[in-house]
Amino acid sequence: MAAQTFRLPDLGEGLTEAEIVQWLVAEGDEVVVDQSIAEVETAKSVVEVPSPYAGRVAALHAAAGTTLAVGEPLITVEALEPAAAAYREEEKAGSGNVLIGYGTSGGPATTRRRRPRARAAAAAHPEPGPQRVPKVISPLVRNLARSNGIDLRTVEPTGLGGVITRADVERVMAGSTPAASVSSAQSASLNASAPSTASVPSTASVPSTASVPSTASVPSTASASLASVAPVAGERRTPLNGFRKAATAALTRSRAEIPEATVWVDVDATKLWELRESNPAGPGLLAYIARFVVAGLREFPVLNARFDAERQEIVEFDRINLGIAVQGDRGLVVPAVIGADAMTTTRLGEEIRRLTATAREGRATAQELSAGTFTLNNYGGFGVDGSAAIINYPQVAILGFGRILDRPWVVDGQVCVRKITQMSFVFDHRVCDGGVAAGFMRTVADAIENPASAIARL
Repeated sequence: MAAQTFRLPDLGEGLTEAEIVQWLVAEGDEVVVDQSIAEVETAKSVVEVPSPYAGRVAALHAAAGTTLAVGEPLITVEALEPAAAAYREEEKAGSGNVLIGYGTSGGPATTRRRRPRARAAAAAHPEPGPQRVPKVISPLVRNLARSNGIDLRTVEPTGLGGVITRADVERVMAGSTPAASVSSAQSASLNASAPSTASVPSTASVPSTASVPSTASVPSTASASLASVAPVAGERRTPLNGFRKAATAALTRSRAEIPEATVWVDVDATKLWELRESNPAGPGLLAYIARFVVAGLREFPVLNARFDAERQEIVEFDRINLGIAVQGDRGLVVPAVIGADAMTTTRLGEEIRRLTATAREGRATAQELSAGTFTLNNYGGFGVDGSAAIINYPQVAILGFGRILDRPWVVDGQVCVRKITQMSFVFDHRVCDGGVAAGFMRTVADAIENPASAIARL
């Protein structure tokens, strides 16, 4: 039986390596084309890698927890006769010779182990006729289509050689058609260099943290090099995982390029606290604060922006994609509530809870992790009162809240106990001055201190 070795594919966006989180198959298992065989962690997120081959798993070339460079052996599959014949037919249908097997199945790939379909079942249910077999290089593109319910057979490819690119899928999501003036080769070239947030029209030029140059330039043998360094007595070395590498690059770039300034104010959150307590089943405190932040960004849109240093321009976005800082098992990530400006307080609360849960599990999508236009950080959950946060590059501002404490406060000339929180705001001084920053903060603070009247105006 012929054995075929599948190497770790190029996962896109300049990523050069990935860590195996867990195997979804074991040696001796039978797999089919496009079956998910492993979960791998990149600097972006955790994704499932599908197999381009059908047959029996002969070898897994790395253990869970191992970091592999793109192109290193991942799995070897021995072809079985029925499966091999089916695979050859799929190849003839046009899957091509670039990462053969990606996109060769007509329907969405399953996420766990499957057994090859019997010939009898295929004969009983013949295909209605020849269909175009989509050619997809990146598993990230396939996952994006699957998560948005898009049949890849309906997507018009613009990539070189008829390959479906991420931009093609995102165009279907946006309901548009490819520009006739762009050739396939040009489109492929543009897609390769385009930022990862192309699916969000207002943030199309915002690069993702994974595309920061310093992340892409990390040598593929970085983990091995660290492991080979002999530790000095009393030292313990821990290689950075993909998330930490991306965070290191993005935070370093933020501090190096952005002239940031920090302002803060103590806010009386008593009425907001009472509003929340009066309806325990309703939106949480963070949902209300998020709604007030969105209102503040509408009033001061220069803060929902990025700074184009090359052209010396401030680029404002029509859409507010509110990033929520989440501490997960693998590190800090900032998934975005996409289209937060069109949501009610209740809807914001639901989306924040969903994003927080998926991000902590490492399941936030690439789009969610790269689409943010402004970040909200609730560091009070860690039991601290304040923070001079680092701006989430390439955004221009970040707003944070500390824990809510009972503190003495003067109300109408009388000292009483109130629920007080500290709000800190870090902004890019290139896009605005202190007056704008203070105005935004007062808009949010005033809404927190008088939530009922603020909600009535929204």
